Amino acid sequence: MSTPKIAPTTGFDRLFPASWRRLDDTDPVGPLWRAAQIFRLASFAYALGFQIVINGDLDRPGLTWVLFGLMTAANVWWAAGYLIGFGRRWWFVAIEVAVSAVLMLSTSYVADTAWVASNQTWPTTLWMTNAVLSSALVGGAMWGVIAAAVIGAANLYVKGDIVWNFGRNATLLLLLMTGLAVGLAASRARLTHQRMTAAIRAAAQATERERLAREVHDGVLQVLALVARRGTEIGGDAAALAHLAAEQETRLRKLIAAQPDSVPTEFDGDRKTVDLGARLRDLGDDATSVSTPSDPVPVPEPTATELLAVVANILDNTRHHAGAGARSFLLLEDLGDEVVISVRDNGVGIAPGRLDEARAEGRMGIARSIVGRVEDLGGRAALQTAPGSGTEWELTIPVQEGRR
Repeated sequence: MSTPKIAPTTGFDRLFPASWRRLDDTDPVGPLWRAAQIFRLASFAYALGFQIVINGDLDRPGLTWVLFGLMTAANVWWAAGYLIGFGRRWWFVAIEVAVSAVLMLSTSYVADTAWVASNQTWPTTLWMTNAVLSSALVGGAMWGVIAAAVIGAANLYVKGDIVWNFGRNATLLLLLMTGLAVGLAASRARLTHQRMTAAIRAAAQATERERLAREVHDGVLQVLALVARRGTEIGGDAAALAHLAAEQETRLRKLIAAQPDSVPTEFDGDRKTVDLGARLRDLGDDATSVSTPSDPVPVPEPTATELLAVVANILDNTRHHAGAGARSFLLLEDLGDEVVISVRDNGVGIAPGRLDEARAEGRMGIARSIVGRVEDLGGRAALQTAPGSGTEWELTIPVQEGRR
């Protein structure tokens, strides 16, 4: 399958070399990282102008220039790491947050109390906001808010008091809102990219399946059908070969018609969901008829695994206890917040009292393998049976939690 196409280059992207853009094309937050470095450059220019204007008013102007130079070198390194991609790691960002907070705290050392009271911290809060942006982009809203709290706390410590009148000092509030907003945007970009990738993959799989289906239908299926028909006409050993060919033709047709069992849904998140209908169709054979909705029935993979074990146990009981020639009929219904699986057979049924006898003998197959599994999933299992009229299981399982 070919790699998904990347979105067209934006005006902001063209500010950076093409070699740098190609390095992070697989990162869905790449454009946001590049935009953040534009903000870093603009905030540096602002901080430099501020430093030139106020340097003469500081107690230690020479030391402040040294610290400013170190901070400039560090920002060049951080910008390169975020642009190229090697710095998009939690520890890399944590170092930026820590260094930025220390630089803000150094204001108390390079300036006196009167200057601090009437000015912002010397590296400027605007420049220190870069650490908040980096945290939000690498870890989402939570990381952004935490970094904003750290930088904001350093600013409050330098000021020496907490000002709840945001009309006078809204630094902390603005940092928190920035971290929250950018973090949410980064998380949404990653989720959208994940869903788009899943959709592209599903479309490519469907296209490839259709292509293979046409080729198989024009070749293998026709040959198997011919062998089955002619073998039956000839009889003898050829009839056995015809039976095998017919079985393989049926299985191959089912394989072609089956849908992929991995279902990207709107509420997938990080939890894998599968198409329960596709899984149940795999259980169909000459003695078992399976009917499922044409649309996928997404459920969490652990739930599907348990339900398949339950249904397999029911079908196994039919094969061993329902009598020769008994057939099973499986029906899946999707009711939105729950799914219902009905499994019935046309066998001899279960004699009254037979289940109680089995429990008394210590045979707990139905109680544990069927009813117990379904109840563990929060569902219910109902059995209807009578001698000579077969058995029918109705399994009802809630699945709304798996679709959130």
